[in-house]
Amino acid sequence: MLDALRDAVAGLIRPGEGRLAHAPADHPPVRAPKIGVLLANLGTPDNYDYWSMRRYLNEFLSDRRVIDYPAWKWQPLLQLIILSKRPFTSGANYKLIWNEEKGESPLMTITRDQTAALAEALRADFGDRVMVDFCMRYGNPSTESRLRAMVEAGCEKVLFFPLYPHYAGATSATANDQFFRALMKEKRQPAVRTVPEYFDHPLYIEALAQSVERAYAALNHRPDVLVASYHGMPKRYLMEGDPYHCQCQKTTRLLRERLGWEKSSIDTSFQSVFGTEEWLRPYTVEHVAALARQGRKRIAVIAPAFSADCIETLEEINGEIRESFEHAGGEVFTYIPCLNADAAHIEALASVVRDNLAGWV
Repeated sequence: MLDALRDAVAGLIRPGEGRLAHAPADHPPVRAPKIGVLLANLGTPDNYDYWSMRRYLNEFLSDRRVIDYPAWKWQPLLQLIILSKRPFTSGANYKLIWNEEKGESPLMTITRDQTAALAEALRADFGDRVMVDFCMRYGNPSTESRLRAMVEAGCEKVLFFPLYPHYAGATSATANDQFFRALMKEKRQPAVRTVPEYFDHPLYIEALAQSVERAYAALNHRPDVLVASYHGMPKRYLMEGDPYHCQCQKTTRLLRERLGWEKSSIDTSFQSVFGTEEWLRPYTVEHVAALARQGRKRIAVIAPAFSADCIETLEEINGEIRESFEHAGGEVFTYIPCLNADAAHIEALASVVRDNLAGWV
């Protein structure tokens, strides 16, 4: 009786029971079948010390989806120069935003909260049949470790969900690459699906609009313009067929239409420029300064391409970009946080998951 109770709690099916009714006595027990939903975000260093930062940056900047220069040209520069200096500056920036109470980056904290909230939302529909977890493309928890845990838990189907509203080779594609590499190591591969971009999903646009409306309602004076700042990429990628730029522009347009604003009330720009080649323009850090010089002294900034606040929003937007605006004569700078674990955002993510689970549940 006690063994049967343990098996039930562990989700185990033994020979002679259920789906193993006709199995021989020496057949190994198996898990009750489940469906996994594996969320994926960019990643985070384990800490902000030099070696933690170096390990993280080395993995990130060695990804050919991120930096596609020939290895013979890029790796000596990366290993001998960039990784000798950048871990210090990046570590100092992470220290400014680090969640010291939990000993982790805000991205880790928020992604964990999102996962728990999404699991609760899906439990109302599917009970215990669907298991929700998260992984990081770079750093921990790794994609491989969390897929392994799902397989061990009995997931025979896995929905892989990169938390990027907009498709880009350096985000969605590399997350999928890593997922399929992890899949190659599984003896018994689950059936899999990957979630496509959701930049124009009505509930995602609605969640963005609600966040803007809440932020504006809390201000004494309405901003002169809302800047939608998206993570940048080399312009060359656009010319080579990456749809990211066009999807960002459409999100801005749909947000403006939902808010009922005129075109002059919202701008699109791109941040986080790296290297010497030309990236998508206008660059946010330059654009906000230009707005200040034009007499637009009050602005708000939102980052629709980020599903969770991270170093690029909490430090770059609220630090470097804010300073650029203020040094050019800007007076009031308002950062509107990412959607994070906001209820409207979780409902949007749950709707995307439900759509992509069609036929499985």
